[in-house]
Amino acid sequence: MMIETMTLLSALVGGFVLGVIFFGGLWWTVRRGVSSKKPALWFFGSLLLRTSLVLAGFYFIGQGSWKRLLVCLFGFVLVRPIVTWLTRVKIKSPSPTQEVSHAS
Repeated sequence: MMIETMTLLSALVGGFVLGVIFFGGLWWTVRRGVSSKKPALWFFGSLLLRTSLVLAGFYFIGQGSWKRLLVCLFGFVLVRPIVTWLTRVKIKSPSPTQEVSHAS
């Protein structure tokens, strides 16, 4: 029982790591790709690399066990809102005391 718990816990951590690689890599790619002269190459190359790494990770972590695969997927999906929250762009809105200029 203890061994299975440790195995599932390591699958969860593996899912977290795969999520960080995938979603963090996506964030990094968008930041680099939009200012690149060849954005299609950045986005396509990143998609292939991130997907390949994550699929290989799921294959390695799952090792034929649906429980490990499911827990790994759960960890992967949990990372998405965390990475989204950590990488959000803060938009400055004018304070109520500042006058907003309008086009005339």
